[in-house]
Amino acid sequence: MATDLMKSFALDGKVAVITGGGGELCGTMAIALGAIGVRVAILDIHLQNAQRVAQKVELAGGQALSYSCNVLEKEELENCCGAILQAWGSVDILINGAGGNDPRGTTSDEFMEQSQLNRPGSKSLFDLDIGGFRQVFDLNFLGTFLAIQVFSQSMVSRGGGAIVNMSSMSALTPLTKVAAYSAAKAAVSNFTRWLAVHFARTGVRVNALAPGFFMTEQLRFLHVDTETGQLSDRAKKVIAQTPLGRYGEPEELLGTLVWLLSDASKFVTGIVVPIDGGFSAYSI
Repeated sequence: MATDLMKSFALDGKVAVITGGGGELCGTMAIALGAIGVRVAILDIHLQNAQRVAQKVELAGGQALSYSCNVLEKEELENCCGAILQAWGSVDILINGAGGNDPRGTTSDEFMEQSQLNRPGSKSLFDLDIGGFRQVFDLNFLGTFLAIQVFSQSMVSRGGGAIVNMSSMSALTPLTKVAAYSAAKAAVSNFTRWLAVHFARTGVRVNALAPGFFMTEQLRFLHVDTETGQLSDRAKKVIAQTPLGRYGEPEELLGTLVWLLSDASKFVTGIVVPIDGGFSAYSI
């Protein structure tokens, strides 16, 4: 029985597509999956980042392809899909990691006060840039939707596959300031559940990770003082609200990821898993 259990986690020989694969979190996923025998196609809007991760996969003995791809351009996604199918014949796994935040969709203060109106340097709901807000929403949600629309066709036609979307702690409990990001990730979580039901009889499972606070470059602008390099007041509040008392490490996403992608979770679909050091469970 123990042998059968370990075999249920096996992913060797599978083909995985990872959008945003040149980033810190998804790059770590790509390298780890490559090391356990998954052939990894890394898509990123910055080709050099995708190539850098692909080289690390290959140095670790894995197989990788790298592609420049804007997930908001369906034609680019389709071209990548065609190339991957030609090279490897199938797509078994899709990890939707392309996303991020933009200061233009972020307020300057947690709480709005009347005195804040028209105050120089202050940015409230009324000052949010619609272009910035739309960019954040489109990148996180539409980029996920379009990638699924393109890459899941191969999975459905073969009768099996696993999709893991990247949601966020901010989808479960909206974080202050990051209005656009919170709304977009909530949409990702909702769509994950909807799609899990829609695909339930095709053999394709759909789940999501909801990371807590991992000190990536995308988080740094809100959590580190650019002049002193010290943690901001906001960052100190995050640590105080996290029972484990620290930021997460990218490698700490991997166990849950492999579980969700493998047959070890073959009766699991439509869930959003917090990986947050207890952040979502803590209350005073």
